[in-house]
Amino acid sequence: MIDTPPVQPHGQQSLASASEPHIGGCRQNAEPRNTASSLPGASMRVQSVNQRMRINAARAAGLVAATVILFSHPGLGGGVHELIQMAGLGLVLTCFVGRMWSILYIGSKKNLELITSGPYSLTRNPLYLFSTLGAAGIGLIHGSIAVALALGFSSYWILVITAAKEAEHLKTIFGSQYDSYARYTPLFWPKLSQYTDSAEVVFSPKALKRNFQDGLYFPAAYPAIEAIEQLRAGSYLPILMTIY
Repeated sequence: MIDTPPVQPHGQQSLASASEPHIGGCRQNAEPRNTASSLPGASMRVQSVNQRMRINAARAAGLVAATVILFSHPGLGGGVHELIQMAGLGLVLTCFVGRMWSILYIGSKKNLELITSGPYSLTRNPLYLFSTLGAAGIGLIHGSIAVALALGFSSYWILVITAAKEAEHLKTIFGSQYDSYARYTPLFWPKLSQYTDSAEVVFSPKALKRNFQDGLYFPAAYPAIEAIEQLRAGSYLPILMTIY
């Protein structure tokens, strides 16, 4: 971590974001608004519904993608195919490292603190951003630009909708403090010019381990798709379509 003063471009101290579990940075207590949705029980129900919707949508998209990858043949071959695969591997590795970087800041402080430093000074949802890059990378590893675009767009659509719902939930918890943070920090795509960092970051080993295990699915796609290509080459899998 770069040892620089925790300068906040928004005029805010580092706070906690509930879009994803948060930890690290300078802290400031927030006064929740006096609404029913800010009560603990209601907050948990809202978050639980949002997460179930996101998980179910992601599973459905993943099932469709797995079926296409299993029974389709990439139309671009030779050196172009290898180049596309390497680009996909680069996106997947960026996804894995970016998710680990993000979890160092958010840890296990979901709904408790709002962090605006590190990756959270660039975007309010860095975990969702890096996951979208990873989804597109898996499509490129398959060797298909069309599959990469479909996976990337599907991931973006699901996660942006989820992030928007979570943003409304955050407003009920942190009020004007979150409004000020959101005014300067994009919901999804990063604004690189406003990067700031904290002098130190306290992280949760448990959250880091859990995120590491969850993130392994992304780099694991590379050997899995390579194995599928070998099965297809040996005529063990039928080719139902060719996708470019």
